[in-house]
Amino acid sequence: MTQLILASTSSRREEILKKANIPFIIIPPDTDESVFNGDNPKSIVMELARNKALSVCEKAGYDDIVLGVDTIVYIDKTILGKPTDQLNARKMIQMLSGRMHSVISGVCLISKKGFEKIFSIETDVVFNTLDEIEIDEYVKSDEPYDKAGGYAIQGQAAKFIKSINGCFYNVMGLPLSAVYSVIKNMI
Repeated sequence: MTQLILASTSSRREEILKKANIPFIIIPPDTDESVFNGDNPKSIVMELARNKALSVCEKAGYDDIVLGVDTIVYIDKTILGKPTDQLNARKMIQMLSGRMHSVISGVCLISKKGFEKIFSIETDVVFNTLDEIEIDEYVKSDEPYDKAGGYAIQGQAAKFIKSINGCFYNVMGLPLSAVYSVIKNMI
């Protein structure tokens, strides 16, 4: 029987799949997310997603489908990863304040049978203009530090978001509808 394997340690991706009632198991990937080729953000996230899926594929069964995903925040030709400290988180949130940015996820679905589908999904997000007190309170919370761009749309930062154009779940880290449209007849 075919099963979906999530090549991720992201609790948000796990939560999204569970809420959608999509059965899966988790096998953490063994990849270095800091190593990538090129400067095109879509190519980078697709490469990282593929590397994650490939690192788990060898542990999968013949009929299994491995899902690798990587998500970035992109603004001013700059990729915002996960902030390393309060100063870094502050710079990211200041950069997003009052502006639109893109959240781009690369997705790779792969199996030992030879199936492979790689694509990217982009969602535009607009932040309200934030004052220094709002930014200071936010970066002192625990929320910014394990999320690309330093924020979670489903968390405390939800109050900062003026609008989104695209997939909400993509901003959380898994473009659910796009993934489901590929796997719905496979699992």
